[in-house]
Amino acid sequence: MDPVTETFDALAGLLAQGGVVVLSGAGLSTESGIPDYRGPSGVARRHTPMTYQAFTRDPVARRRYWARSHLGWRTIARATPNGGHRAVARLQRGGLVDAVITQNVDGLHTAAGSEPVVQLHGSLDEVVCLDCGNHTSREELDRRLRQANPGFDAVAAAVNPDGDVDLADHEVAGFRTVDCGFCRTGMLKPDVVFFGETVPAARVARCFDLVEGARSLLVLGSSLTVMSGRRFVIRAAKRGIAVAIVNQGATRGDAHAAVRADAPLGVLLPALADRLAGASPAPETASGASGGWAASVAG
Repeated sequence: MDPVTETFDALAGLLAQGGVVVLSGAGLSTESGIPDYRGPSGVARRHTPMTYQAFTRDPVARRRYWARSHLGWRTIARATPNGGHRAVARLQRGGLVDAVITQNVDGLHTAAGSEPVVQLHGSLDEVVCLDCGNHTSREELDRRLRQANPGFDAVAAAVNPDGDVDLADHEVAGFRTVDCGFCRTGMLKPDVVFFGETVPAARVARCFDLVEGARSLLVLGSSLTVMSGRRFVIRAAKRGIAVAIVNQGATRGDAHAAVRADAPLGVLLPALADRLAGASPAPETASGASGGWAASVAG
């Protein structure tokens, strides 16, 4: 048996036991047109994410963020789930995956039909007022920003994983931000966790509970570079819970992985779903699925 097929069979065997919790990262959304930070689609990028401290303390930085995010939101809003997202949802409907924890803020797991989904870092489709706490939809904010900036016609470059784009300072100089539409004076922020900000404790606790109650943890498309996601891999390993990692490129959790696959998620995950959650494919069909993945990776 060749190594690729052996890895596919090992993953299928692990998932077939059920009780799987998925931890997903930006690499799962690249095939939906949203590049990641460190994988193949992010290699040439030098984007510095917005910090919570800069956003709340510096009006210029805040205006720059909202101008860039206003353009980037158009790409996020148009993005649709890819084969990887849909395969995870199929595995959930088949009773093999219990829950999804995602580091992504694009909402694509939910759009694909996954439930439950814990959005570890929040979601770009909601906006919160930092003064009164009121939540509104991103669509409403987008409408208000368009009205406030009718002549804003900067040409957007590629969108960043956190939903904004790179623009020169002169392109954002005239951009107008808006305050909370409820309290009228509050500072608006996307309901996502910025760098330098802490993930709500209750959300982290729920994720730990899901991981500790799982039979296995399946990491998809995450380099596990930051502790925000890696801590769940470490906890699973300490509890003797099997960890499987599928990512294009090395990760900081590889030492904990019982199964490790370097493969395109949009190919591998549908093949796994076909074998495990499909309409009882014949052995020849299941074998062909793993062979198709092997051919795709080799090619």
